[in-house]
Amino acid sequence: MDTAPRPATGDLTYRDATYTDVDALVQLIESAYRGDTSRAGWTTEADILEGQRTDPEGVRDVIKCPDSRLLVVERDGAAVACCQLEHRGDAAYFGMFAVSPALQGGGLGKVIIAEAERTARESWGVREMQMTVISVREDLIAWYERRGYRRTGKMTPFPYGDERFGIPQRDDLEFELLVKALDA
Repeated sequence: MDTAPRPATGDLTYRDATYTDVDALVQLIESAYRGDTSRAGWTTEADILEGQRTDPEGVRDVIKCPDSRLLVVERDGAAVACCQLEHRGDAAYFGMFAVSPALQGGGLGKVIIAEAERTARESWGVREMQMTVISVREDLIAWYERRGYRRTGKMTPFPYGDERFGIPQRDDLEFELLVKALDA
């Protein structure tokens, strides 16, 4: 799957990821968050984390999980974004969200998150969307707040020492739970 950005000539399409998508999705996710390529967009974590954001095993685990969906967002046949939805009782967890850095800042993210919320509501009848965000990512948290998410103050520790999640460049990283009520 080609993840290179292309001109916005077609509509977005959404589909569930398959195992043949794994390598391209890892590349897309890494490009949005880590290394120099991520600096082309605004979602980069390159200043707070080095190393990987995900790996093929992590993406395959999401695809094979029966309570999870990994949505591939395509335009003109090319993957431009992805996101994970996981059914958790009355809530859905939103994660693994990545938009091609070259397409960030143009409104694509808010269209995709709205579609993810609709999909979770219609697929599972959930009443709430949840996510965790690294608490020092103030710009990203503010973006989610503008989409109706609220900070809960509930923190979980960052997995220091587990390089599957990156190599921290700071000692104050933790995840904050953000939630949004989904209308019926």
